[in-house]
Amino acid sequence: MTNRAQEAYINQKILSADPVELVCMLYAGASEAVETARARLKAGDIRGRSSAITKALRILFELSGTLDHQRAPEMSRNLAALYDYMQRRLIEANLRQVDPPLAEVLTLLETLGAAWRGLAAPAVEVRVAPATAGSTSPKLKPTLAAWNPPAHLGEPEPVHGWSF
Repeated sequence: MTNRAQEAYINQKILSADPVELVCMLYAGASEAVETARARLKAGDIRGRSSAITKALRILFELSGTLDHQRAPEMSRNLAALYDYMQRRLIEANLRQVDPPLAEVLTLLETLGAAWRGLAAPAVEVRVAPATAGSTSPKLKPTLAAWNPPAHLGEPEPVHGWSF
């Protein structure tokens, strides 16, 4: 894919994404930038490391700016403090040219990203069938039709005869 085609694809993906998907994209971009910084650090590429760390810092700044302090004051305050901590660790990694702060920030980003991806994942659909004659409780019939597992989980196993 050419750069222009790739840029157009990414722009369209961003424009059509809902807010949770956008946050997931930001976490993925920050994680990728930190991974790149670690690789550039290992290779001795100072300019590449610095550029990747700067990208991660910008994304964290953007994430910090999206916090809604009115609707969720405690959560946004905690996330703001965490983003600030990660930014300071990235700056430290860049100044001292060491990997441990990068590894720590990557772990934090991946943990937060996984939590946001969990919010974006469609839930398993559960249908309640009417109670049969002589029964007082409805039968639950879960379906996996709407569930799209992450690629690393593989295809879901078929569920046969699962009811309560």
